[in-house]
Amino acid sequence: MDAMGFLSIVLMVFALMMVLAGIFTAYFGSGKSRLIGIILLVVGLVIGIVWTVLAGMTDMIDIQLGSVIWDAFLNILAGLIGILAAVGVFLLAIMKA
Repeated sequence: MDAMGFLSIVLMVFALMMVLAGIFTAYFGSGKSRLIGIILLVVGLVIGIVWTVLAGMTDMIDIQLGSVIWDAFLNILAGLIGILAAVGVFLLAIMKA
């Protein structure tokens, strides 16, 4: 993966987590917390939308955003499968001992 693909994944995951944290904080917070949640939500949306527009609709950033996101998803899925398999073998070994 090249540097722009890595940066795309970092920014898109950052934007997604800011949106989720903002929704959570705005919904469950009160007073100042609710305002902070709304700010987090707006910042996440702005970063995600700006990066998507720059990567998809202009020539400023030359990446295939769809393939980068798909590759990142497959890498995370493969990692999770490996982790779950290792934890399963570990638990099986511990329970048999």
